[in-house]
Amino acid sequence: MSSSDLAVSVRGLSKSYTIAHNVGRHTTLAEAALDRLRHPLRRQPTETFQALRDVSFDIKRGEIVGVIGRNGAGKSTLLKILSRITDPTDGEVDIYGRVGSLLEVGTGFHPELSGRENIFLNGAILGMTKSEIQKQFDAIVEFAGVSRFLDTPVKRYSSGMYVRLAFAVAAHLESEILIIDEVLAVGDAEFQKKCLGKMGDVAQSGRTVLFVSHNMNAVSTLCTSALLLHGGKVMVRGPVNEVLDVYASGIELSDRTDLSDHPNRPASFKPLMQSIQFYDAEGEPASVFKPATLIRMDIRVKPQSRINSPRLSIGMTSARGERICAVATYLSAAHLPPMETESVVTCRMQIPALVPGRYSLDIGLADAHSSFLDAIYSAAAFEVCDSDYLGSAHPNFAEMGYVMVRSEWESAPVEGAPGR
Repeated sequence: MSSSDLAVSVRGLSKSYTIAHNVGRHTTLAEAALDRLRHPLRRQPTETFQALRDVSFDIKRGEIVGVIGRNGAGKSTLLKILSRITDPTDGEVDIYGRVGSLLEVGTGFHPELSGRENIFLNGAILGMTKSEIQKQFDAIVEFAGVSRFLDTPVKRYSSGMYVRLAFAVAAHLESEILIIDEVLAVGDAEFQKKCLGKMGDVAQSGRTVLFVSHNMNAVSTLCTSALLLHGGKVMVRGPVNEVLDVYASGIELSDRTDLSDHPNRPASFKPLMQSIQFYDAEGEPASVFKPATLIRMDIRVKPQSRINSPRLSIGMTSARGERICAVATYLSAAHLPPMETESVVTCRMQIPALVPGRYSLDIGLADAHSSFLDAIYSAAAFEVCDSDYLGSAHPNFAEMGYVMVRSEWESAPVEGAPGR
């Protein structure tokens, strides 16, 4: 493959960090300084953490690549190196084109400057000329929805306003390569949908996109290929559905899943959801169900402050990240009471008549304004077992869809047809 066909080329990329351990468990700078005076020759123990290990891959121009993996797999480290924020320990990275990146809320923004000034500052950082920024200025402001606060210092913006403006700048300025981390999870559901739509437009325009997300549905919809990282190494690279199959096979199957430190929770969220427990129709803990049977889910929530109108939503996805169905308090006209202390939210539903296989759940907790307070993608999984649901010896529906539907058929001759 010639360099003219490439957007990104990575060869033997490794990144290690030195982690220092606090022997005396000092809590203040003064305690640490006093300990150093008392023990000037004592060495502080350290260890080496390998964030990336011999990573190699190529990305063609116009390719939309999903970068997936659990927290700690090395996704953010990889993107920081590609964005030239940090240097690799070993290996080479060749990037052919201007890069626009959105890795954290407000990346490249100056808190003392206004929204207007930061648009021009961020554009200049991305390598855009003043005329290029002015050409897209109105579209950026309209997309971000911050026109009333355009001349207000961004340090007074909410996190939602911050990320709306940051995404609008990164997506509208004409960089050849766009790198997006899981920062989109900060916004509400409507904003996320708007961002995903814009990313789809960007991809169709022929620009190269690297998209990091725990949302397998978004990855499946937007991306043509994917890269799965595990332990700092490339576990698999290929067509998006094949990579998602490998990723889904690693989701643990259990009737109870601890959510307090879940690896698929975006770093921007606090661990408010603590656990999820599955029960069958008889009230027994279970993780394997027959098609079209009753299922109960208990989600334990531990709020850090009062949630006046909590909203829970659960999305069911296939092994490849395709959304099968969703249930939510607001879709069922259910109104949960305010939460101040640890609570258990119970959801009862009849799972669809799914074909046998493993299915995962995306779980979200929001407030009355539909702003997410906590979210976990592929939070837990259950399995649908073989069952003669249709009474026809389990036909293979793999090529026909995920849901088995009962139907009635009949035939009658047409009046006046030849031979009648």
